[in-house]
Amino acid sequence: MTTTSAADLDRLDVLAPHRALFLRDDDVAAYLDGNSLGRPLLASRGRIADFIAGQWGSRLIRGWDESWLELPTVIGDDLGRVVLGAAPGQVTIGDSTTVLLYKLIRAAVDARPGRTELAIDRANFPTDRYIVEGIAEERGLTVRWIDTDAAAGVTPEIAAAAITDNTAVVVLSHVAYRSGYLAEVPTITAAARAAGALVVWDLSHSVGVVPTELDAWGVDLAVGCTYKYLNGGPGSPAFAYVRAGLQGELRQPIQGWLGTRDAFAMGQGYEPADGIRGFTSGTPPVLGMLAMRDMIALIESVGIDAVRTKSEALTAFAVELADDLLPDARLASPRDADMRGSHITLDRHDFGDIVPRLWDQGVIPDFRGPDGIRIGLSPLSTSFAEVEIGMFAIAYPGA
Repeated sequence: MTTTSAADLDRLDVLAPHRALFLRDDDVAAYLDGNSLGRPLLASRGRIADFIAGQWGSRLIRGWDESWLELPTVIGDDLGRVVLGAAPGQVTIGDSTTVLLYKLIRAAVDARPGRTELAIDRANFPTDRYIVEGIAEERGLTVRWIDTDAAAGVTPEIAAAAITDNTAVVVLSHVAYRSGYLAEVPTITAAARAAGALVVWDLSHSVGVVPTELDAWGVDLAVGCTYKYLNGGPGSPAFAYVRAGLQGELRQPIQGWLGTRDAFAMGQGYEPADGIRGFTSGTPPVLGMLAMRDMIALIESVGIDAVRTKSEALTAFAVELADDLLPDARLASPRDADMRGSHITLDRHDFGDIVPRLWDQGVIPDFRGPDGIRIGLSPLSTSFAEVEIGMFAIAYPGA
């Protein structure tokens, strides 16, 4: 039985007042999919409207020279400072997660000539696996598949066993998209670097909800999306982190005009820009970058450690409710809150059938095949009462 009520937990929640900063819909009783798409902040609605009227509408093309071209690195530096533990000049915003993964993995492969293998776990997100397979085919490499427990992830021991003198690049997720397993980034990165390999970390399910110290952890390369816990909106552009010491060594493969040393010279031949700008390609998606600025500012005001504390409490409450209400479901996530991100997955054979019914009731979890219901909890916008409502609905759909 649960030992603490949702009402008591919400009353004690120091972050509870921030829920009023998010746009809500009365038809949604419980939003349990913040790890797929975050709720919009009220401030973002105003920011986007003001931009259309005050910058796009009045400055027109002059806006590029006045500030827009610098937004990828300006916002990138903010993101690095607030949630990534990255010094300025190492993070840029733009492109999709898929495109940025391709850029960084390809660049890393080319920086390790003579090595014949790419390593990735079979449980990684499909895009990550597909990109690795495609690059392996392009470059004549072998994919070394890492097998893991489906309810866990890549441990340092498993990673060390998979990395050899032939490994060029390892691609892993900080938080596993299905199980929520939280990888030990510093230990795994150190093991790969000791073997001469580079690691590309996918931070899509951790950025903005798990404290991250890329510089201190010695991370080489990282990519992540911004529409989950960073609330950038549907399809908002991803970010790329390239360690300062690697920027001169790597050359990204998508040679667009804004990645050149002098973009407006329109010259013959490609000469990459110095620093992180050399990893950009095309025109920045300005509108798509605006909303995340409000979430970055909010996280900075409350502190990422406070966000993590509530995240652990929310997922622990969800596990407690699942144990009580869904004893026939299997927890497909680590039971220890320290070992998972901000979501859990429960497996049961009929979950695929009940999710559409739950959505019709305004209870919105996610489904991940073959039989997993995923409960994604965004600490700044989710209440304990929402978790309780949602878990009761999953246990008694249609009641």
